[in-house]
Amino acid sequence: MNYRTRTRSIRIRSSRTFCGQHLYDIAMGPDSEHNEMRGVARGFIAIGDIAVGFLALGGLARGVFALGGVSIGAFAFGGVSLGLLSLGGMAIGAVAIGGMAVGGVAIGGLAVGYYALGGNAVGKYVFSAAQRSDEAVAFFNRLLPGTK
Repeated sequence: MNYRTRTRSIRIRSSRTFCGQHLYDIAMGPDSEHNEMRGVARGFIAIGDIAVGFLALGGLARGVFALGGVSIGAFAFGGVSLGLLSLGGMAIGAVAIGGMAVGGVAIGGLAVGYYALGGNAVGKYVFSAAQRSDEAVAFFNRLLPGTK
């Protein structure tokens, strides 16, 4: 018996532009017309399988504000995130917060950074269950009031 699965595609794009970009672009699912296996959205607000924009939401998201499975941007939020401020399961950035965090300031279960706070922390100034440097305690008290 031959079973066929139907995949639904969504393509919605604003007619208006801002700085040469569409205000919003939504692209999800395959598009046989353009020979795309995944929807690629590009716009000021981009939502898609792959999203590129100022605000990007998608499986792979790149933008100033990026939210997705894999996110890259100034402010990145997602499963794997890379950015200046990065929050995610695995976060890499100047300030990284996540299960595994790597950055200048790293906060997480496994934290690796110049200033590191976490269950297992490695860095120049460390605040963890096993080790507490005075500089790290002072820094994280300023950053997170009430930290002892």
